Amino acid sequence: MTAEIAAAKKTADTRPMPALHPDDRGLPVVGQLLAYARDPVGLYRRHYERYGPVAPFSSLGRNAAMLLGPDACGEALQNRDKAFANEPAWARLVGPFFHRGLMLIDFDEHLVHRRIMQEAFTRPRLEAYTRRLHPAIERGMATWVADEEFPAYRRLKQLTLDIAADLFMGGARDTGQAEMDRVNRAFVACVQAAAGIVRARVPLTRWGRAYRGREVLESFLRHYLPAKRAHRTDDIFSVLCHIETDRGDRFTDDDVINHMVFLMMAAHDTSTITASTMLQYLGQHPAWQERCRAEALALGPAPSAARLEGLVAVDLVMREALRLRAPVPVVVRHTVKDTVVQGVRIPADTAVALGIQFTHLMEDYWTNPMVFDPDRFAPARREDRSHRFAWLPFGGGVHKCIGMHFAGLEVKAIMHRLLRAYHWRVDPGYRPPMDNHSLPFPKDGLPITLVRN
Repeated sequence: MTAEIAAAKKTADTRPMPALHPDDRGLPVVGQLLAYARDPVGLYRRHYERYGPVAPFSSLGRNAAMLLGPDACGEALQNRDKAFANEPAWARLVGPFFHRGLMLIDFDEHLVHRRIMQEAFTRPRLEAYTRRLHPAIERGMATWVADEEFPAYRRLKQLTLDIAADLFMGGARDTGQAEMDRVNRAFVACVQAAAGIVRARVPLTRWGRAYRGREVLESFLRHYLPAKRAHRTDDIFSVLCHIETDRGDRFTDDDVINHMVFLMMAAHDTSTITASTMLQYLGQHPAWQERCRAEALALGPAPSAARLEGLVAVDLVMREALRLRAPVPVVVRHTVKDTVVQGVRIPADTAVALGIQFTHLMEDYWTNPMVFDPDRFAPARREDRSHRFAWLPFGGGVHKCIGMHFAGLEVKAIMHRLLRAYHWRVDPGYRPPMDNHSLPFPKDGLPITLVRN
């Protein structure tokens, strides 16, 4: 069957995207963004029940489509007819601040960049990064003080930034804490731009702060670029400067800077969300905390990548944390031509949101989906295999997170040291007040009762 015949057959029995119900139009200009920020899963559920897997959505004065459930999300992620593009979608949210990062390029160009970057995440390099993780984590936790209201999220965010400074920057030895704090604020400003209403360089707005943040990050990285080009080391910045495919493809200076800005943001923000979620649930489920601690104590203080990957209970908890609170709960795409998803026609030039978090909580694929139950990922159950796209914390298709294995090693290394050094408690009834304007984080800093072993 030719591609033309297949496309014609696909579109023959389709229906248009449903019209947005008056109750779902939201506020003028803003649309449903505030409803999403208040309760993303509630919004997903209402739309799924009213419209099905392809739902209309209103955002910033534009009509959009929301894909809900693994079938709809899977079609967009597989992108067999190349109708879905990343760059136009993400550019509208954070484009000026993470432009030309791997997530913001498409099709053949994306393939070339990804092929080069894969050289930075080979198994030998992951093992080298793991050796650097342990001393970086030890230094980062050296100032931690056990407390009845230890702000877990905020301390973990600083820790993951310190780790990024070491593994990505080679330590940035001439950079003081004040400068690293400035860099952290710049990353926060760039990420928070996704929720901006005024999308221009206007003072005192999210985008205005993000433009300044991007300038801080570029200046910071370009200061180190000549030295990284001149000398090979095993940090990711240097690796990006020197990696080359067997075809001779390399990154330009601008490529290196753009990828570094995106990778450092992705690495420390998503790892912080995952580790803090694990802390919360382990604090509320002491039996699981003790099970994980027994594994950590059975290893030495600096286990290899293979031994970290062998932490069975820790891995189950990490997977469940990624399900319950996906660090990237929604991914966006933009249709570059007409396409069909689940029998619904989506026109070209449509913004599309894939509700990853909603899929993680659907009763059709998960037993008691709101309950913390890491054993659902154990070999006897494997609920994540109920559908190929039931569990998508790292996305899917050609844009699947290239650093997912590194991220898993980082989170496990952090938890390994925490479990060996501390135990902690969290009120079983505690539910963190979440900020959902961009990547989700607890507005109260996730206070826990931290006690040294």
